[in-house]
Amino acid sequence: MRALRHSHRRRSIPALAALAAAAVAAPVLLAATPAAARPREGRLAEELVSEVTARGAYRHLARFQQIAEANGGNRAAGTPGHVASAAYVHDALKKAGYQVAYQDFDIFEAHTRTERTTVLGAEPRELPTAAFTFTKSTPAGGLTAPVALARVDETPGCDAADYPAGAFTGKIALVKRGACTFVEKQKAAAAAGAVGVIVYNHSGTTPVRGGFSSPAEGIIPSAGLTRADGEALAAAAAAGEVTVRLDLDQEHVKKTTRNVIAETRGGRSDRVVTVGAHLDSVPEGPGVNDNGSGSAGLLEVALKLADEGANRKGRGPANKVRFAWWSAEELGLLGSEHYVAQLSERQRKDIALYLNFDMIASPNPVQFVYDGDDSDRVGEGAGPAGSAQIEALINGFLDKKGKPHEGSDFDGRSDYGPFIAHGIPAGGTFTGAEGVKTAEQARRYGGTAGAPYDPNYHGAGDTLKNLDLKAFDTNLDVIAHAVGTYAQDLSSLGA
Repeated sequence: MRALRHSHRRRSIPALAALAAAAVAAPVLLAATPAAARPREGRLAEELVSEVTARGAYRHLARFQQIAEANGGNRAAGTPGHVASAAYVHDALKKAGYQVAYQDFDIFEAHTRTERTTVLGAEPRELPTAAFTFTKSTPAGGLTAPVALARVDETPGCDAADYPAGAFTGKIALVKRGACTFVEKQKAAAAAGAVGVIVYNHSGTTPVRGGFSSPAEGIIPSAGLTRADGEALAAAAAAGEVTVRLDLDQEHVKKTTRNVIAETRGGRSDRVVTVGAHLDSVPEGPGVNDNGSGSAGLLEVALKLADEGANRKGRGPANKVRFAWWSAEELGLLGSEHYVAQLSERQRKDIALYLNFDMIASPNPVQFVYDGDDSDRVGEGAGPAGSAQIEALINGFLDKKGKPHEGSDFDGRSDYGPFIAHGIPAGGTFTGAEGVKTAEQARRYGGTAGAPYDPNYHGAGDTLKNLDLKAFDTNLDVIAHAVGTYAQDLSSLGA
């Protein structure tokens, strides 16, 4: 799951080797049974839930761990670790009989060489600074200009009204984090004439680590400060003119990465059930939970679906099932955005729904289900028509298993985003990232109140040792049930 880059408006070695070696073995196909003698309606979901296990999917997690260890400790997009992860998934699906292909696309990697903010005056002082990913660099030696304060309200620095006419020309805008994307804040500041933008945090003790999806989005030099430094700088600027020197130097390197797309050979191609998870990690760690867990879950369900004859004539599902392992999610949903963007309008309409699974084995988990009907009244609104029904299907399944659950906003942090943007109903689950578990959640789910759902989120500790396999098993069942249900019957969507 990618880092929250914005706030909304209204992610023993011999034993591992033994587990991983079985992952690419071809699945054992069931004995052929005439379709008439084996009714599929309503049974495929039950069969998949029965056959998909955490033990079976763990071998894929073990392989992702091994791949990371052999490739500098990560599986980030554009690295050998991701190439090896994609090949592992691709080859397993190919052997299982799927129509499988790579989808290559270009990405950029940001290398920051300088990130510095200096408050000038009789006693200049430097402030801890984080250059935004894909920021425009300042001129050599830095950008020196007075600070201008964007209005602080419910949507600070998000709208033109937050930048009084003429007050920002040639100045560096100081903006509080929150309520809209960093792109929106930057655009609004630039439109008001600002030559740079500094965003200070609304909480915590670290500088804002923001960013953009590509170098093209970085139109003026942009960086983040801590809440304390930002508030102090704002107070000083409110009392009189304050000049700062913003010095940012960042290199943007073009690379190629790839999605893995696989689909059943049969099933109606105008009623496609699409299921996705991102395969890339962050550079800081192996990403076994984020998102080896979702990737492993999809792979195991796909292999068991093949066991059920999904790729054999006369035994396939009624609707085509398409599995996707996205790359560059951690850079801003780039893989899923590229995929959806290159589809024709007809191909988009052929997608009946999209299911997303990102972080499903967090070590201090909560069972989140995407809030398709906006019943929680938090953040964004409801998903496209059909999203409420997806949420209801998942909630109903969890209720039957006696598993507590709660809603999670479609906040744009994972790969459902591009599908929702094109009106495709979406849903799915996850078990939490850097958010903090409440006392009530600890009572319902166990675990530690006051601690993050995943203390190793985006870190080197996101390994096989730091997973909750019970949560993993529950979410594997959710994937299996949803795939098995929709592969045979879309009636619950109103289709």
